Amino acid sequence: MDRATLAAYDKDAAAFAQDWHDQPAPVDLHDIVARFFIRGGATADIGCGSGREVAWLNAHGFPAEGYDASEGLLAEARARYPMPRFARAELADLSGIATGSFDNVLCETVIMHLDHALIAPSVRRMFELVKPGGVFYLSWRVTRGDDARDAHGRLYAAFDAALVRTELAAAQLLLDAEVVSASSGKVIHRIIARRRD
Repeated sequence: MDRATLAAYDKDAAAFAQDWHDQPAPVDLHDIVARFFIRGGATADIGCGSGREVAWLNAHGFPAEGYDASEGLLAEARARYPMPRFARAELADLSGIATGSFDNVLCETVIMHLDHALIAPSVRRMFELVKPGGVFYLSWRVTRGDDARDAHGRLYAAFDAALVRTELAAAQLLLDAEVVSASSGKVIHRIIARRRD
């Protein structure tokens, strides 16, 4: 994870959490998950932030646990949702998470916070977590032109979707689209891939 981005999330975790929870519910994400994820399957949210989607997943038939690199955001998640499991894990290595241990893996708008050199290995590592026949949902905020940083210092890497597709070449792509997020109103790219049996 980009150090300045991680420091921003740790420093202002409560404010970020409140902002995310004040946004409209991501009904488009929920619809996609309900359509493609394996109901009842073990689910991981990589970059879970303050836990909103982990809570939704658990409430809707996708037993989930959350992982994040920010101790500040994990503290917010645990305070808001005491029941799910939240643990620290950082891209690209995600140490402590076993390969092939989840039916569903979700990573919502995280990888654009990575240095370019970490994007491909992070996608590869997250897909390794998926069991045969399982589903991987990945999205990122689209940045045009050059990398950018916001007022908090968070990195928004500009990269081509082909970088991600290359890492998922052996998978069955179920969805590959650039859309406007119903929750944030930002342009995001979504890819859903199924690991072949």
